[in-house]
Amino acid sequence: MGGLSAWHWLIVIGAFVLLFGAQKLPDAARSLGRSTRILKAELSADAAPGPAPAASPSPTPSPAPSADSTVGPIGSVGSVGKEPTTP
Repeated sequence: MGGLSAWHWLIVIGAFVLLFGAQKLPDAARSLGRSTRILKAELSADAAPGPAPAASPSPTPSPAPSADSTVGPIGSVGSVGKEPTTP
């Protein structure tokens, strides 16, 4: 009594044909199947453990700049493009 009989299924199918039209039903079924396949592929891709990412080699630290490197005089920092001030 609680299950759907053949008459119920015929009514449901008839309602779908009336709502969507006979031409759009195959397109809708095809689209639903394609979406289901994509979903299954994505779920299986997430569940399957992929290869571990290769550990990138750590960059070697560059040597600290020495005191006699190409740094200008102390007063020149921040004074680029400014007029010199006179006291």
